[in-house]
Amino acid sequence: MSSPATPNRHWQEVMAFFDSPLFIDVQCAGIFPDSKTFADATPIKPIATILSDYLALRAQPDFSLIEFVSANFTLPTSVNMKLGGDTPSCISDYIVRMWDVLTKPADAGNDYSLISLPHPYIVPGGRFREIYYWDTFFSALGLAHSGKTELVHHLIKNFLYIQSELGCIPNGNRLYYATRSQPPVLALMSRFADNADNQLQADLCAGLEHEYRFWMQQETGANGEATLRTVQIDNGTILNRYFDTSTTPRPESYREDSHLAEDFSDQDKGLFFQHIRAACESGWDFSSRWLSDPQSLSTIRTCDIIPVDLNCLLYQLERTLANNTTGDVAIQYSRSAQIRAEAIHQYCWSASRGYFMDYHFPSRQQTSVLSLAGVMPLFVGIATAEQARQVADMLYARFLCEGGLVTTVNTTSQQWDSPNGWAPLQWFAVKGLMQYGYNDLAQLIMQRWNSLMAAHFASHGVILEKYNVVNPASAVGGGEYEVQLGFGWSNGVYQDFECLMNSQSQCK
Repeated sequence: MSSPATPNRHWQEVMAFFDSPLFIDVQCAGIFPDSKTFADATPIKPIATILSDYLALRAQPDFSLIEFVSANFTLPTSVNMKLGGDTPSCISDYIVRMWDVLTKPADAGNDYSLISLPHPYIVPGGRFREIYYWDTFFSALGLAHSGKTELVHHLIKNFLYIQSELGCIPNGNRLYYATRSQPPVLALMSRFADNADNQLQADLCAGLEHEYRFWMQQETGANGEATLRTVQIDNGTILNRYFDTSTTPRPESYREDSHLAEDFSDQDKGLFFQHIRAACESGWDFSSRWLSDPQSLSTIRTCDIIPVDLNCLLYQLERTLANNTTGDVAIQYSRSAQIRAEAIHQYCWSASRGYFMDYHFPSRQQTSVLSLAGVMPLFVGIATAEQARQVADMLYARFLCEGGLVTTVNTTSQQWDSPNGWAPLQWFAVKGLMQYGYNDLAQLIMQRWNSLMAAHFASHGVILEKYNVVNPASAVGGGEYEVQLGFGWSNGVYQDFECLMNSQSQCK
């Protein structure tokens, strides 16, 4: 497993543990239904002693792996989702009170695989006991509406801290996430720093430049070749992809990854794991948009795809940097943004479909999957009026369901496909439509999504990370783990939609 940018002794020890016989044996034995459980466990004595004891004891006839783990590790617990006092009667009150439940204090440094953060932060909920990068932006939308401005500033400071430690803002503050990031939303979070002190604003500007360097770092490559997270297209234009330098199974999903890779040769396994990890960096883990066969996760090819949403977010980052700098530097950022916008039009717009698509650069063809990633050119404002009209028509005809927008038009066993809908994608679509004056459709999406959430809360008293938007009365499923409760980004988007529907002038 690749190490963080600036590894210390503890980090190296944790990385070595994830490659140890004990860790691999426990994960492959399926002792825990959720592989993340053991990845988040904390040893109760020096790990070197535990590993040595394991090698000495495991061959004994009466050895019990479960008992050994229980005697040597403290297992993590899910986030306690209980509210104090009376149960709220309405979803809005529940969300406001839930923010305190989802808030963690600054880390004390006693969690083995956790990267300690110096300020309080928000976790999504359930099995997600740590901060997550793009989740946090959508949680921050709600926190801002709930008057928790100081906490939002703490979130930004934590991201800048971990960026300085690792060289990027990782998927989450666990060491097993250190080799991958997530959709780059730091530029979007800068909206929350408008009233921050000068130091935070200055630090954030530096962090945005650091974020850009991370995504644009590259090695020498010819046209049509990819290095790290960059791809040189035929004309020399650079676009970006999701990527991970590590070529091993994910520690938090070791059993699942190893099982899927059984039919691959040793040479192909490393590439397969990179495709899996890159999909996790995208936040869409997993979706048919990454698969050559929509029904088979083993056909994943994430690293071969130029995602339209990633490149739109990087366009937004370039525009933000252009606005925050001066002189030749600002001119260069502005020029880079313009080049990227033109390339998105050239490679991702499908005139025949009337929609923005991902681009499979090895075959020099667009992929065939219609996904909500196609709304992002509207969100960042680079679609033409005619393109926006066609995208709006597509959303209404193919994506809009009883409970909101479906993630892709493909029905699969993956959680980022039909019949599931996700809060962040509803928000991007709504904001993109509103940019181009499609307010009626945006209102309809918000009404259906919030009504779905409110109806589910009325029946079950909880908020979910995702919902079945096709058949709202049916259970939601798909993915590697059980549906999680909480839930940070669902809460934040619900609150922002309430604001947008009730008083648009007061909402950012």
